[in-house]
Amino acid sequence: MYELENTLWSWLFLLIILISILSMFDRAWKVKTQKLFFSKSNLERLSPNISATKPILKTLFILIGVSMFIIAMINPKIGTKIETFQRLGVDIVFAVDVSKSMLAEDIAPSRMDKSKQLVGQVINNLGGDRIGIVAYAGKAFPQLPLTTDYSSAKMFLQNMNTDMLSSQGTAIDEAIRLSSTYFDQDQSTERLLFIISDGEDHNDVSYDMADLAAKNNITIYSIGVGTEKGSPIPIKKNGIVMSYKKDINGEVVITKLNKTYLENISDRTGGKLIDGTVTDDVIKEVVKILENTEKKEFDTQKFSEFEDQFQWFILMGLILIVIDIFMRDGKTIWIKNLNLFNEK
Repeated sequence: MYELENTLWSWLFLLIILISILSMFDRAWKVKTQKLFFSKSNLERLSPNISATKPILKTLFILIGVSMFIIAMINPKIGTKIETFQRLGVDIVFAVDVSKSMLAEDIAPSRMDKSKQLVGQVINNLGGDRIGIVAYAGKAFPQLPLTTDYSSAKMFLQNMNTDMLSSQGTAIDEAIRLSSTYFDQDQSTERLLFIISDGEDHNDVSYDMADLAAKNNITIYSIGVGTEKGSPIPIKKNGIVMSYKKDINGEVVITKLNKTYLENISDRTGGKLIDGTVTDDVIKEVVKILENTEKKEFDTQKFSEFEDQFQWFILMGLILIVIDIFMRDGKTIWIKNLNLFNEK
């Protein structure tokens, strides 16, 4: 486990990008200017020892070296000591729909972005609860096992998108099945599963999986994202809508929120459907649910001590800068004498 102490210095990487761009323009200008006065063959005869790659290599060393100094200023730390803590809370798994229908924009900015926003805000309002994340479309895929590391959870959450799973569809039964394996059967903590979806799934197997979840004391709450009126699914390129998804008959597909389906799944476990339109309303509802859920004590492990690692990056930066200082612009003699390609 690691943490970054001074992330504020990350903006300095913009300078690295700027210097890189300026270096490329400078290199291109020099090459263009040389061609105005000398042909390549004449230039090689006049300056036989000038290396074409050394200036590029020297610039690269400088850029990487400065990058190492920036990372040193950010100061990455590595966890060195793990301690066990007693926490009071419940176990929560978020199953997030990442099917293509979640690209619909009937909920601003889109169903996918709204889903991530909702889960992120819920996480911000948790205390000692353990959380896990599952992504699903045509199949379910584990993202994060049960943990109290909320920072990691939000990082995984932000990286979720509709391209992460190749199999399309909305297999809520798969999401329930996989989420059920997250919970520790040996512990008596309350188990909550939040399904964030538009509910566009017509597979009755989900009802059977919900019944099985109820037998395992898992309560399912559905957060419906989308509108019953529906919306087309945009196909974008570089953030610009190029067209909309069409069916085999060439008709534009309209994806709609299926509140009844989500409600039926939740009802089978003693849960309920939550309208995901207004973020504040969702947070209030989830907080109310957690307040009415019995919390249990459980052991959890967490890194309690971290060691600075900035010194290693300073060392690497210094080595690269020193190499750059002592590296000559001319060709390296011993490489030139090898004459690997039998040049005259």
